[in-house]
Amino acid sequence: MTINASSRWSPTDYATNAAFVPALGSAALELLAPQPGEMILDLGCGDGVLTQKIMAGGTRVIGLDASEAMVEAARARGVDAFVADAHALDLDGQATRFGQFDAAFSNAALHWMLDPDAVAGGVFSVLKPGGRFVGEMGGEGNISALRAGIRDELNARGYPIPGEDPQWYPSVEEFVRLYACAGFEQIQAHLIARPTPLPTGVAGWVRTFRSGWLDVAEVPEEARDEVAAAIEERLRPALQQPDGSWVADYVRLRFSMRKPV
Repeated sequence: MTINASSRWSPTDYATNAAFVPALGSAALELLAPQPGEMILDLGCGDGVLTQKIMAGGTRVIGLDASEAMVEAARARGVDAFVADAHALDLDGQATRFGQFDAAFSNAALHWMLDPDAVAGGVFSVLKPGGRFVGEMGGEGNISALRAGIRDELNARGYPIPGEDPQWYPSVEEFVRLYACAGFEQIQAHLIARPTPLPTGVAGWVRTFRSGWLDVAEVPEEARDEVAAAIEERLRPALQQPDGSWVADYVRLRFSMRKPV
């Protein structure tokens, strides 16, 4: 399985520090407009909170995620979830097991998948003719202040970090071109600047969303609370609000498209 080494998740930390992710996925879910009886793929289902909302409309949903821990959390919510590699969406006999999907959905997950051509081709292959792909991901400029603060702090402490961050935050033009090459049509995509409250501050965000990144940077487990606190302090002038709350500089890329009939 091809897994982004910087993508490591704790369902407990996610529930504590990242509940805003499924909550803010409602706009993309409205764009999906699931219909009763449809078969829908949730790509990067995480802990299944948003997947449950798709299921509530009378659809059959298959959730896929690369994290075994998150799949277990999704299953505990009653989601039909599986550990799978989004870069290989032929799913080892999925056509026999599930049939093709009426729609695919993805929220806050595609930017963790570092071979986007393979993902786009895979989604295309599992959709019925006329099937739609709808969702939201990090787009060009996403969390630029957060990313810079993390890099600056880790560099200052002498940790070895890669030259590029291990996430894909495309421009609209790059995204549309890639999915058009995969065969999709009626592609609509746009960037949304969405300053996002961080209920547990930058430190909580780092421990949840950059746990795997700290693995890549070889930050010892015992040093991580201190490092996260130092990153928060470094970013205080940029991201702390006058009332003491914290806001992250999120930029989302929201999209919809169809497979030709």
